[in-house]
Amino acid sequence: MIPRRTKTTARQATAGRLSVPQKIGSTRTVLVEKDDAGRVVSRVRRTVLPGGLRVLTEEMAGVRSASIGVWVGVGSRHETPKLHGASHFLEHLLFKGTRERSALDVSIVLDEIGGDFNAFTAKEYTCFHGRVLAEDLPLAIDVLGDMMTSSVITDADVEAEREVILDEIAMHDDDPEDVVHNLFAAQAWGDSPLGRGIAGTEASIETLTRAQISRFYARHYRPANMVVSVAGNVDHDTVVRQIREAFGRSDFLAVDEEPVVAPRVATAKKITAGESHAMRPLEQVNVVLGVRGVTRSDPRRYALGVLNTVLGGGASSRLFQEVRELRGLAYSVYSFASHHVDAGLVGVAVGCLPAKLDETLAVVRAELQKVAADGITADELVRGKRQLAGSMIMGLEDSGARMSRNGKAELIYDELIGLDDALARIDAVTLEDVAELAADLFSGAEMLASVGP
Repeated sequence: MIPRRTKTTARQATAGRLSVPQKIGSTRTVLVEKDDAGRVVSRVRRTVLPGGLRVLTEEMAGVRSASIGVWVGVGSRHETPKLHGASHFLEHLLFKGTRERSALDVSIVLDEIGGDFNAFTAKEYTCFHGRVLAEDLPLAIDVLGDMMTSSVITDADVEAEREVILDEIAMHDDDPEDVVHNLFAAQAWGDSPLGRGIAGTEASIETLTRAQISRFYARHYRPANMVVSVAGNVDHDTVVRQIREAFGRSDFLAVDEEPVVAPRVATAKKITAGESHAMRPLEQVNVVLGVRGVTRSDPRRYALGVLNTVLGGGASSRLFQEVRELRGLAYSVYSFASHHVDAGLVGVAVGCLPAKLDETLAVVRAELQKVAADGITADELVRGKRQLAGSMIMGLEDSGARMSRNGKAELIYDELIGLDDALARIDAVTLEDVAELAADLFSGAEMLASVGP
């Protein structure tokens, strides 16, 4: 069982449905969390602005800061081969200036606020995010709104950032762990959008034009394809008014007037078994061995979370004990699970000396076969649940984590799961659930990627 929390922590047992139709201009509460005394400690509200722009806020008691994220429903998997890397390229360019602010103006404002601003591109979305003092949130909203709606993409900026991105690609190509994970995805999904690297390739980045990127910007950065998520010391109505003003530039909020589209239904996606190797003059061999996983919406993802924790999620995990502690075969070994709307992977990553590679792989495969045949023990089940629950509880005490949870839920899932509901789902995982999942996953065909001499 998951240990009971103190009376000051939140209690919530229901999930907020996000796919329920909501009229433009309307506001509804999608999640309320209370403490054991019945006091509201967190409330998530959702407003749909003209054009379909969705705004979610979470009011958190006892904090003096706020986190904001603009989530855009476009990532590398939405790119054609000719546009490979366009999402990431555009992420860079939106910091280069708008009709109202130069690139230096944007940087000065963000530095003056004293917050932490950044952005990242994933396979299925792009996010621009920051954390500021509550009194500086209006300025942060104004700058982000200006960037999202009114960025000026010039030839000079495209050429300058082209060189920066080529350097970034070269930097990642020098990191064997990055290379092996990209190689693993490519082996699993081949030359498909999911199999390609997020940043693009040297060839694709060199051929992208300003016109192509500008069209990509206009096509995907639309109100109905965007979510603004804010969490911390905030007032929903005030935040909505500020976002309406900041994102109302150039009639941006009147572009779509489309209903909010429900999240896509997850469907199974085939993987390609086999091996891939990249030669590098390194002292170590970096390896990823894996199989088909589960999708973002698969209810078995909670059982997979427990299984992943027991298998390779910490110092007491089976892989860490067998590979490192008992045999001294490697310094770093861990398991992981990646989830997408319609696909997923489960893998084991390890780095070892070339002479130890065969033995290391034999031990890893033996552990996977063992858990596929016998599942895990009752003690491991309890330990895995506690570790997973503790990580979740501590993570959601941060406004940035709450902002991310809400933004991704709105963009990808059809429900917003409260903390206690998520903990209850973890606690409901049984030995049989884990055993059935392990037998299903680890009896399938495997992919192996390696980087080294």
